[in-house]
Amino acid sequence: MSDSSYDELDDAGVYAQLARLGKALSNPLRIRLLDLLEQGEHTVEELAVAARAPVKNTSAQLQQLRAVQLVATRREGVRIHYRLADPAVSGFLGSFERFAGERVAEMRSELEQLYAQPGGMERIGIAELERRMRDGQTVLVDVRPAEEFAKGHLPGAISMPLEDLRRRIDELPADAAVVAYCEGPYCFGSGHAVAMLAEAGHDAVRIDGGVASWVRAGRELDGVAG
Repeated sequence: MSDSSYDELDDAGVYAQLARLGKALSNPLRIRLLDLLEQGEHTVEELAVAARAPVKNTSAQLQQLRAVQLVATRREGVRIHYRLADPAVSGFLGSFERFAGERVAEMRSELEQLYAQPGGMERIGIAELERRMRDGQTVLVDVRPAEEFAKGHLPGAISMPLEDLRRRIDELPADAAVVAYCEGPYCFGSGHAVAMLAEAGHDAVRIDGGVASWVRAGRELDGVAG
């Protein structure tokens, strides 16, 4: 092939497709929906409630994500259930959000404000969680709503939604260490849970990144449908 032939090659289409993927991530609600789908399948209505967004807008954003094959669907009667297209999407999300946290100064500032919330610094990773669970002295508590727990949860976890935690703390063994978790890297329900548990005298920490960190580490959830 001559040098002039190389000049005739057009790579614009490749860059256009890369830009399509970038555009899919340019909307905050779309990224939020992807984070929510790491917990398991959801209908449009369920996602709209969790994301605090109108159903019509949620549906439109899901179509954008489906167009670039970040989400997939299955039909059950008249309902359509959305999920991440495959585990690689979860890994991509983790890398993308981690890169943003390291690279963008404003993102770091937002994260610092989140970590200043109750229990913000009481965090452990997945490897440490697995080590603690093997010792048989640790109780794993899922503080998300019960319906989210039913869609998928960490193996061995018990459901104790944050709004019920204070009145149910006595159900936890007094001498057990407690690890709490919620949905993802920016959810601090588990941070508030740690504060409540510590106030009640429990040795408590939270999982850094919640359900999302478990999925992004290549682990499977229990109770996942479909």
